[in-house]
Amino acid sequence: MIPKYYEFLNSVKILSGDKALENIPYELKQFNASKPIILSDAMLQKIGTVDIVIKAIGDQLDTSTVFVDIPPDSSYKVVNAIREVYTQNNCDSIIAIGGGSVIDTAKGVRMLISQQAEDIKQLEGSEILKKGIKAPFVVVPTTSGTGSEATLVAVISNPDEGTKKEFVSYELLPDAAVLDVRMTETLPPKITASTGMDALCHALEAYTCLQKNPVSDAYAISAMRLIGEYLEKAVDKPKDKKARIAMANASLLAGIAFSNSMVGLVHAIGHAAGGVSHIPHGNAMAILLPHVMEFNMPKCEKLYGDVLLYLFGPEVYASAPAQERGRLCVEKIRQMLHRFNEKCGLPTRLRDDKVKEIDLLPIAEKAINDGAIVVNPVGATKEDVLEILKKAY
Repeated sequence: MIPKYYEFLNSVKILSGDKALENIPYELKQFNASKPIILSDAMLQKIGTVDIVIKAIGDQLDTSTVFVDIPPDSSYKVVNAIREVYTQNNCDSIIAIGGGSVIDTAKGVRMLISQQAEDIKQLEGSEILKKGIKAPFVVVPTTSGTGSEATLVAVISNPDEGTKKEFVSYELLPDAAVLDVRMTETLPPKITASTGMDALCHALEAYTCLQKNPVSDAYAISAMRLIGEYLEKAVDKPKDKKARIAMANASLLAGIAFSNSMVGLVHAIGHAAGGVSHIPHGNAMAILLPHVMEFNMPKCEKLYGDVLLYLFGPEVYASAPAQERGRLCVEKIRQMLHRFNEKCGLPTRLRDDKVKEIDLLPIAEKAINDGAIVVNPVGATKEDVLEILKKAY
């Protein structure tokens, strides 16, 4: 169904495939930028991922300013500190190399530069970011899950409050997303599965949330098809270049989809669980997804039947009676998660990954105040969320 009115925007230039990294200098030179700050984390520097990017750039840009002290949870304090480094070194652009935390941190830095602010707390709120100073921004994702390289969303932790704040603005969209198989082929199977489930949640929630539209559907469906065909292949054969680049594209497509249609209750609860219990985001998505799908079933049964086709193929879809397809989709996702648990230890219960029983109520209280809950197809109360958490525990 086409809504009476919708908006769709994605201005990110996509560089995907062989030697994509080598095109970064050209992109930044289009903005007359020559001295980027390179942002990553200590592990990616240690294993040589950062060096691969710097080598690909060569001497075409000044790559002397590198900051890798970014924690697994993007933090207000780190964002503010990087802005100081950027200013002190007279940088004129940003290259982010990493997963969701690094990319969200980079988006926070870009916000501060764009808005000429010194503390990210100044930028909290709705619709307060205006067109500001241009800081050219290139993202090189090293996981295939968050889709942050193509989204207008950043989730950044405020350690003082024990919360994760969500920033949403077109000002957060990178100028270019660089998808190169060299960045993901060393991902361990467990992280491949976890981040892949994050991408699936983005696509599935984008396809079922209240703000869905025909254009976001096209991106979400394409993402689900790629995930259905290639996620398990990437887990089973980490060096499979075709599977790796397919998952990188799936993650980006899902990110574009949810950037325009938004996500729902899986993410609302997942954000809260990350803030309270520090469970890895992809793991939370994997654990919560089937339980939230069951909760949404009264409104989404037909759409979940569609997902069965996109994710598991025409033979599975055609062999199931129409009235059973939605519930079969949930069951097939559970079976996939069980396989990931056996193959690489991806957790299937909250209790198996950092969440304590006493955390459930605080998670529920934070989840109902998360913006993602607004567009979930079924309204949820604190009691509803608590019941979902108990089933997932």
